[in-house]
Amino acid sequence: MDPIVIQILLFLVGFVCLVKGGDWFVDASTGIAHRFHMPEILIGATVVSIGTTIPEVMVSATGAITGGDGGSAIAYGNAIGSIICNTSLIAAITMAFRPAPVEKKSIKVPIIFFFCAAAFYVGVAYITGYFSRIVGVILLAGFVAYIILCIKQAKASATASTANDVSDNTENDEKSSPVWKDILFLILGAAVIAVGANLLVDNGTKIAETVGVPHTVIALTFVALGTSLPELVTAITSLIKGHSDLSLGNIIGANLFNLVLVSGVATTLAPFKVPCEKTFLDTGMNSSLLIDIPLMLIVMLIMCLPPLIKGKIYRWQGILLMVMYFSFCIYQFVL
Repeated sequence: MDPIVIQILLFLVGFVCLVKGGDWFVDASTGIAHRFHMPEILIGATVVSIGTTIPEVMVSATGAITGGDGGSAIAYGNAIGSIICNTSLIAAITMAFRPAPVEKKSIKVPIIFFFCAAAFYVGVAYITGYFSRIVGVILLAGFVAYIILCIKQAKASATASTANDVSDNTENDEKSSPVWKDILFLILGAAVIAVGANLLVDNGTKIAETVGVPHTVIALTFVALGTSLPELVTAITSLIKGHSDLSLGNIIGANLFNLVLVSGVATTLAPFKVPCEKTFLDTGMNSSLLIDIPLMLIVMLIMCLPPLIKGKIYRWQGILLMVMYFSFCIYQFVL
């Protein structure tokens, strides 16, 4: 059979896996959130984010282990590209199609952690230009600290909710599916999503390499989009099911995990220099330092500031972010 036909078939299988896995994942996540009386945005920023970040961890770790400039570029570009894609494409879809009020209290912790991690990450990139093993360990320590803090926050939220409405919660628990079933489908959904994303990324990357696209560009665009498909599937499924808070929490948490978990694992396994495969308009200036990292910070500010200040997401945010994302893609492939 022609290799192209096989790639198309694997792409379709991957797509089906993503759709079905996303359906299981969202249902199980919301089930757990309701059972333990946790805000959907909080469980989206923790449990769901870890699950949807699995493909990024797999791709970046593999890229780091393979070694060489290509592997380092994939590991580095995938984390930054996924944050840009998650924010300016996936979160933008949620904002453009269903702007809604947001629980400010629940998003403060992940947003603060993200920008603290980003300040450290950006400082390393601009000052040293080298991600050493100790940098990876510090990033992973940030991940552990965030999870511990979120567990404490979840316990406090569950205690308060139980005290306020014991009878209604008991009735809801009796109607809900068994907790073991939610956990099973959460794990199964994450696994199926990871398999689907892996099929799409592998075949897409081979095609891109065949036509001579640089590794950094592949990582920042195609691989980043491919490994962000779980977030996209979760966002769309959440919108359809009326759980927009879960989608936004997932994006914020996933972006944080791209810095502290994905980059932390890749850097700990194999330290690397900031790649410089692409320069800005052939001026010799590193495109990653001049365009990619600043854009990562700008799109996160556009997404996070209105919810933090006004407690609401707006349609204009989604439209602006999508314009920025497509402009970014045009720059990477055309300019």
